[in-house]
Amino acid sequence: MTDKQTDNAVQTTGHAWDGDLQEFNNPLPRWWIWAFYASVAFALIYWILYPVWPVGHDYTKGVLKVSYESNGKTVTRHWNTRAKYIEDMQTGEESLKQKAYLDKVVNASYAAILSDPDMMAFTRSIGKGLFGDNCAACHGSGGNGVIGKFPNLVDDSWLWGGTVEDIHATISNGHRGFMPAFRETLNEEELDEVANYVLSLSGQAVDATKVAAGDKIFNGQKGGCHFCHTHQATGLKSVGSANLTDAVWTIADVPHAADPRHKLEAVKAVIRNGVQREMPTWKTRLSPEQIKLLTVYVHELGGGK
Repeated sequence: MTDKQTDNAVQTTGHAWDGDLQEFNNPLPRWWIWAFYASVAFALIYWILYPVWPVGHDYTKGVLKVSYESNGKTVTRHWNTRAKYIEDMQTGEESLKQKAYLDKVVNASYAAILSDPDMMAFTRSIGKGLFGDNCAACHGSGGNGVIGKFPNLVDDSWLWGGTVEDIHATISNGHRGFMPAFRETLNEEELDEVANYVLSLSGQAVDATKVAAGDKIFNGQKGGCHFCHTHQATGLKSVGSANLTDAVWTIADVPHAADPRHKLEAVKAVIRNGVQREMPTWKTRLSPEQIKLLTVYVHELGGGK
């Protein structure tokens, strides 16, 4: 047994183990007690103000409200993180600063934006987010596109024109790219000849004899390729036909072909099957301000024109 405790000794619960191991009965620190009471009070207030408890298929909404603008009308909702985020984006200090600068950029001409480093830096920061949300799914996060499906936006080869006015029209209205299939018009030998001619235009290794025959088909009535690609094969912006002389391949995957034979087959497949691809209109999905920012961003991806 332990020695008899004096009046000033620390009180114990009376439990002892191994003869000298005792359980003290110290009072809780005052600060801890007040912290506990404060946490209980905080919890009660929180339960009243904010959404907290599930009730059946619903939940308690709390008494706090959040108001924000939506489609020109003031909308009031119970407090939730989404509503608060929208309110902060409309009325927060940083958001108001951003909106003020956005108004400045939107009201400026394209020439003024492109010549002002500060406005360009702002446009890049906003445009990158818009591009990632709306364009990257097809063109890739860096704008490199996918050969055969979606155009590369960083190579400075613009099917529909590369000025800011052209790009603005493309984003706003969309485009439909179409090239007819020649499987019923040309036989395999003729397809081979035209493919050799097309490859020769960008300096690829080809059969010279077939190039001459392909030239006649390309620029003659049977093939009629020159109607869209022109006799110089440089393409037409008005119909989005490709420039076949610049070694930039948007449909036939010539750059990744293993050898000349595979390059020839890639081009023949395009001629044989034709092309149908479409970019949707964005003027019904994005605001004019967003389209303007995207226009500048895309223009800069390809080095501008």
